[in-house]
Amino acid sequence: MPEIQLGTHTIRSHGTSVARIHMHDWFILLLLVIIDAVLNIIEPFHRFVGRDMMTDLSYPLKDNTIPFWAVPIIAILLPLVIFLIYYFIRKDVYDFHHAILGLLYSVLITAVITDAIKDGVGRPRPDFFWRCFPNGKGVYDQVTTDVMCTGDKSVIKEGHKSFPSGHTSWSFAGLVYLSWYLSGKVRAFDRSGHIAKLCLVFFPILMASMVAVSRVDDYWHHWQDVFAGGLIGSVIASFCYLQFFPPPYDTDGWGPHAYFRMLAESHNAARPSSANNDSQRVQSSELQAVTLYIPPHQEGDTRSNSWDSSPMLGAPQNVRTH
Repeated sequence: MPEIQLGTHTIRSHGTSVARIHMHDWFILLLLVIIDAVLNIIEPFHRFVGRDMMTDLSYPLKDNTIPFWAVPIIAILLPLVIFLIYYFIRKDVYDFHHAILGLLYSVLITAVITDAIKDGVGRPRPDFFWRCFPNGKGVYDQVTTDVMCTGDKSVIKEGHKSFPSGHTSWSFAGLVYLSWYLSGKVRAFDRSGHIAKLCLVFFPILMASMVAVSRVDDYWHHWQDVFAGGLIGSVIASFCYLQFFPPPYDTDGWGPHAYFRMLAESHNAARPSSANNDSQRVQSSELQAVTLYIPPHQEGDTRSNSWDSSPMLGAPQNVRTH
């Protein structure tokens, strides 16, 4: 479908109407924020951790290479900057609005799923021993050998949230979504064979992967945690992108579904007037005279020769007799 003139649908001209149509979607986003906040407040499941299990849970307690506050910058603000740059180029509020809405859904749905699983599983982090016993002296139940932690409660609480990795799932949710977006905009799958396009598409995924690697290097997560987090974020990002945009390999993969739906509705609205004009042209052509030639009469035939010049639709007939 051909593109319309650039700058026709801007935030100023159509932003309010587009946002109003998706008002309920923004309310659901707010609900997801509240749900995720509650999931971070409640106490996670405290899985049994015996004395013999501490061998794999005694890694050093380190600071985060990538702090928690940096994750929203990587997963949300960076894609938003790309969306904003593209909006200034094209001036298309449909693309801008739906790109933002899909990104926020991707990140927030991923956050809710990740934190719900964290609370339900309660897997200890690799550095759990030092969270539980900051002085290095383990205390265990005499009967069950379960840990009897002496550390700070908030630190211990975080120690039961290893699976899956939140840093990883958030990063993949935002950056895989950005990869989908870029692949559509640069037409990465137009069969022209330009590898530079794929390099651009895969760069955000590389960034997300490095975030995942840092979580293992910092001993905050096991490798299974980051693998599951990356998988969750990637799947949710893919679903959310395809909810608002066609696949990048599609002919119309450069724009959102709402944009093409708007074009189709505009075309259908203009069709009745075109149909009326076509009908008038047909009626005019039908009113043209049709000339029929009647052959000369044979000898003895009392019928007369005539040129019958008569318009269609039962109009009066003018007969010239020879």
